[in-house]
Amino acid sequence: MASRIPFVDLAAQQAAIEGEVKAAIDGCLARNDWILGKDVSAFEEELAAYCETAGAVGTDSGLSALELALRAFDIGPGDEVITAANTFIATALAISSAGATPVLVDAESDTFNLNPELLGAAVTDRTKAIIPVHLYGQMADMDPVLAFAERHGLVVIEDACQAHGARYKGRRAGSVGHAAAFSFYPSKNLGAYGDGGAVVSSDPDILDRLRLLRNYGAREKYRHDIKAFNRRLDTLQAAVLRVKLHHLDTWNEARRRHASLYTELLAGTTVQTSTPREWAEHVWHLYVIRVGNREEVMTSLAAKGIDSGIHYPLPVHLQPAYADLGYPRGSFPVAERFSEEVVSL
Repeated sequence: MASRIPFVDLAAQQAAIEGEVKAAIDGCLARNDWILGKDVSAFEEELAAYCETAGAVGTDSGLSALELALRAFDIGPGDEVITAANTFIATALAISSAGATPVLVDAESDTFNLNPELLGAAVTDRTKAIIPVHLYGQMADMDPVLAFAERHGLVVIEDACQAHGARYKGRRAGSVGHAAAFSFYPSKNLGAYGDGGAVVSSDPDILDRLRLLRNYGAREKYRHDIKAFNRRLDTLQAAVLRVKLHHLDTWNEARRRHASLYTELLAGTTVQTSTPREWAEHVWHLYVIRVGNREEVMTSLAAKGIDSGIHYPLPVHLQPAYADLGYPRGSFPVAERFSEEVVSL
């Protein structure tokens, strides 16, 4: 065994941009510019331009971005929000943190994303929003989601936390719904050197409310217009993200090349791979396969020094934290089957 192949090699990425990042951090140090500083506002402008939206509001995490987006639309106690059963728990936690109730739907069998055909069975007179999750880097099928939302008067908030730079029929992730949330967890396609997040939108009233919600409800120091939170993006993280944003398209193109090679080499085997839809510009945050003998496959890879992962081993409704939703095993058969078969390479 020559060497171990890590699941994510952040050290290699850091080495390639070390000088740029050091200069960005040194700029913060020289300015003593720590809270909502110059780099935060600059990053927000650059991210909004990249996402083709009117504005962006930085937050301290992707979970906060999702929660504050819901709160900005006055979604809270007594409301229901439809989302995917096979997502990272942060999607559901954001709904719960806002005081609303997650209502889950199953996934499409080929894309891993929320199945729009199942929305009708999930909507009630308490439903206020849909959070389609752009899982693994491919955007959900947004046209039917938006059409359904319009018929029922619902808000659509994209969970774009794994889809930095992805496109749906030519439109950037973040620009299709009423708002979208991003995570900048270090291993994301656009990752900080710690936690971070952002909400993008083209609604000026929502952007204004988000700025209040993330900063004590204040437009000016010591004057607080609403009861709010401290959920600000750190200036040092914004400085790092500004550097990385300029490299994102190049990195995403490399991911597409690598994914294409995986798919080519796995063709004709028993391994099931994900096929991007014809309208999708996938950014492959994760390359996920499905196998019937997952433990054997992962053990074999590990013996060769190759790391792999599982995203995710339990769908939301089978998490102990969400037993109170009352969904028994078998409620979402596609998501449950995925949870037993998926391997991230």
